Amino acid sequence: MQPNDARMLLYSAVPTALAGAVGAAVSAALAGGKGAIGAAAGSVVVILFMGMGLFALQKVAKSFPHLFQAMGLLLYTTQILLLAVVLAVFKDTTLFNTQAFGLSLLGATLVWIAAQARAHMKAKILYVEPESSPTPAAGTDEKSDAQVKAAATGANS
Repeated sequence: MQPNDARMLLYSAVPTALAGAVGAAVSAALAGGKGAIGAAAGSVVVILFMGMGLFALQKVAKSFPHLFQAMGLLLYTTQILLLAVVLAVFKDTTLFNTQAFGLSLLGATLVWIAAQARAHMKAKILYVEPESSPTPAAGTDEKSDAQVKAAATGANS
């Protein structure tokens, strides 16, 4: 994982975890222990889904940069649909408060998206990766770029 990718993940996951902690505290105050469990579970689901999605998107960006935008749109659509499936699966559970779970899921998703957008705006990502020039070996006569260009154009003749 590239440093920019790890930074993007960190800058998105930390605010989401903090929002999840606030959601769990509010849910604990309003709905008791099951509310806190539901809110915490909702935040964990969002962090896992969005984190895996960001990781997958970065892999695609490195391998197929021409598919980056389409993959991003497909990924976000898939994530929202999967979150809806999770909501449907846990609709009638008695493990935790489903209302706290759903509200935490929604809130954490919005916080993740806002934090990711902010992190992307603050990141200084190069549009083009600069080529590294090979370093000459010790004792070799390496021509400068100007000499190579002059030789190629016949300017020294």
